[in-house]
Amino acid sequence: MLNRLLSHDLPRNRWLALLLVLIVLGLALTPFIFPGTKALNVAAKIIVFIVLVASFDLLLGYTGIVSFAHTMFFGIGAYGVAIASTRLGPTWGALALGIALALIVSLLLSLLIGLFSLRVKAIFFAMITLAVGGEDGLNFKVPEALQPATQYLEEPFFGAAIDGRFVTYYLLFVVALLLVLTMLRIVNSPFGRVLQAIRENDFRAEAIGYRTVVYRTLSNVLSALFATLAGCLLALWLRYNGPDTSLSFEIMLDILLIVVIGGMGTIYGAVVGGVLFVLAQSYLQDLMKLGASAVEGVPVVSQLVSPDRWLLWLGILFVLSVYHFPSGVVGRLRSLK
Repeated sequence: MLNRLLSHDLPRNRWLALLLVLIVLGLALTPFIFPGTKALNVAAKIIVFIVLVASFDLLLGYTGIVSFAHTMFFGIGAYGVAIASTRLGPTWGALALGIALALIVSLLLSLLIGLFSLRVKAIFFAMITLAVGGEDGLNFKVPEALQPATQYLEEPFFGAAIDGRFVTYYLLFVVALLLVLTMLRIVNSPFGRVLQAIRENDFRAEAIGYRTVVYRTLSNVLSALFATLAGCLLALWLRYNGPDTSLSFEIMLDILLIVVIGGMGTIYGAVVGGVLFVLAQSYLQDLMKLGASAVEGVPVVSQLVSPDRWLLWLGILFVLSVYHFPSGVVGRLRSLK
């Protein structure tokens, strides 16, 4: 049953399997184990980034395409939900319309980009997608059932407040889980194996009869649609969207870092890399504050562990992870006997 659910793509390493189980259980139980606002926001961000990074890995890891337009589709999904909810009000119909229109726009745009750009080679495609790409932020309301003010139980249940925020979190969790399983099914299907053949040698794939432009375009479209859905999830959680939230180039850099840390060409890499990166990004500065207070007064050390230098240490951690795990955490674990 589990083998079929994972599309016959098992972790193939007991430590990786244990890590994935802990991640899924941790995310599933976050509202009960860590009921604080920050912990819930971090967990929701992890969920969104897992879907976003896995969708990008369809392009980079499985098809060998480097694209810098991925956050554009992420932003389209977020703005679709934000604009529809702002114009039509906090209704389920507005959410559905916003998601549907965002998917249609992403479908047409990714198809257009794919048909015109994927006929050229990797570096030129990357430059074209970098050139493709609102300035306004939007606050909006979600349906009443998802609003934080909606209380389903008067008293906390096992320490968790059962309100609209609680329901929204589990909506994100379930949808993300289904999307990740769908992507696993895609990459382990005959279509996914053709994509991997194109990644390894597109000339050979073309020679044995596969129209590589068609497959690469379809990969681009699927990747864009999943990224759009990730943007919809983000907007639903934040109830706000702006350029810095979903369209900034910093998000694109984060995606690239997570893919490298987790491991390219494996959906599990998006899960592991997303968790490690977002946790480091969210809590490294807090840990450094504790370290700085412990070594306060020590001349050089206190400066090195200053919370203001958290980006430096995040970069060092990234370099160390690449050095010790050149194929990513998942690739490294799978190579162990």
